[in-house]
Amino acid sequence: MIGLDAIHVELIVKNALAEDVGSGDITTALTVPAHARAEAVIVARANGVLAGVDVARAVFATIDPRIMFEAEIEDGSEIEPGSLIANVQGGAPGILTGERVALNFVQRMSGIATLTAKYVALVAHTQAKILDTRKTTPGLRLVEKYAVTVGGGQNHRFGLYDGILIKDNHIAVVGGICAAVTPAKGRAPHTLKIEVEVTDLDQLEEAIDSGADAVLLDNMPVQTLRRAVEIAAGRVILEASGGVTEENVAGIAETGVDLISVGALTHSAPALDISLEFGGNHVAQHP
Repeated sequence: MIGLDAIHVELIVKNALAEDVGSGDITTALTVPAHARAEAVIVARANGVLAGVDVARAVFATIDPRIMFEAEIEDGSEIEPGSLIANVQGGAPGILTGERVALNFVQRMSGIATLTAKYVALVAHTQAKILDTRKTTPGLRLVEKYAVTVGGGQNHRFGLYDGILIKDNHIAVVGGICAAVTPAKGRAPHTLKIEVEVTDLDQLEEAIDSGADAVLLDNMPVQTLRRAVEIAAGRVILEASGGVTEENVAGIAETGVDLISVGALTHSAPALDISLEFGGNHVAQHP
């Protein structure tokens, strides 16, 4: 599981607050006394897997370090309508200003974790592992890929710099699979595996013969995937990708592929319904 390093989270949070708050929260400034204090709770309104608690904490700490954020449950917890996620106490202006950004992170990350957990459960009877892709929201890759691991999935390469994946366009530019794999094998660090994307079984055999460590089987039907597993015979890691849905992922996994990458985990996961509510009897106008 990748971690949420504090420096990266701080940068993401500051950018999100700059986008939302800008020069100031006008509504709160004009309606709520600066010294007002309040208590609020973050509560689940749907079933799912929680992710993003520490990011929400960072939002309020960035706005006002004096705000107390007490998590009741941790990332990875299964939640249902009414589940208490956290208590938030302190200056009412700060809580109001940070509410939307904090919820955006928790809702988005919990949605990803929840969808990932569904896919993982659907293939649990097989050897296949569920992976994410680079189809993430620009600027939010760290938290979105973290949410995938919270849901039980695994991370594919984080960026262009930490994994070699020779795709169809690379192959088209250099004129063939062997023409792409050979220089990569000669120049790549020994710690990096070389994966090649193929679209048919002839390309699969070419990739294996070229010395690829892993092969991405792009948009292949189940029958072809099954044949690919037979041809590879354990010589390379096989990853199925493209057109993967909740309806067909089990069938894909049952072909015997090692990995299944699902872009939908990060580009199409619906946000989980989570809210922040102020206690009616807790708002005070005096310090």
